[in-house]
Amino acid sequence: MTTPLRFDANLKWLFTEHPFEERFDAAARAGFHAVEYPAPYEYAPGRLVELLAQAGLTQILINTPMGPAGSPTRQGLACVPGAEHAFRDGVLRGLEYASALEAPFLHVVGGIIPDDVQRDRAFALYVANIAWAAEQARGTGIRLLLEPQNKRDAPGFILETQAQAAAVVDTVGRDQTGLLMDFYHAQIDEGDLIPTFLAHREQIAHLQIADPPSRHEPGTGEIAFDRIFTAIRDSGYDGWIGCEYQPLTETVTGLGWMKEISA
Repeated sequence: MTTPLRFDANLKWLFTEHPFEERFDAAARAGFHAVEYPAPYEYAPGRLVELLAQAGLTQILINTPMGPAGSPTRQGLACVPGAEHAFRDGVLRGLEYASALEAPFLHVVGGIIPDDVQRDRAFALYVANIAWAAEQARGTGIRLLLEPQNKRDAPGFILETQAQAAAVVDTVGRDQTGLLMDFYHAQIDEGDLIPTFLAHREQIAHLQIADPPSRHEPGTGEIAFDRIFTAIRDSGYDGWIGCEYQPLTETVTGLGWMKEISA
């Protein structure tokens, strides 16, 4: 028995033809029932709750706070020695927002290993930080997600492969953590997407999609998404699939791929 696919709109990437607050209604008009976006922190939680309710949308995912663009912590804090206090503050703030938004997932962004830090030291700190964060999330109903990122877009990122991230999930515990598999990142660094997905199916809690090399919508690049979607259906995965891509033209114009697979 196959499982229907459920797609949510990442409002950082989709509907950018509109100001951020207008993207909720735009997503609903386009047929989405759920959204995700990485950085809610410039808005009061109450305002975001209002926007979700007005559009009839469910919040699926937010990220933990990251450092400013151009800073050593621009890709997260979890593996950066000396940033432990900022990391913990960010996790607590992320849990506060995720709870207010009733989002089931908080993506704990791993971070770039500083140039003067050995990978082993950074990784040990990362695992310890994730374990601490998992304890803070216990009892909240929020699951922490761990995502590898490709070395082309994020050189030096702490999580390099799906297997490495899945091992951290198993170490810390699947009850509080899960793997976020982004097919865009996985294709660039690993390939072999369907076997990789199936090998870590039990750790995977959330999926994201974009088509490399240009990170546009499915059907514009090198991934055979028809086969990917069939494998996801057949696996029994019943979670959400985040559309984290940059539309080739306008967002709604580029949603034809979704209508085709739903036909």
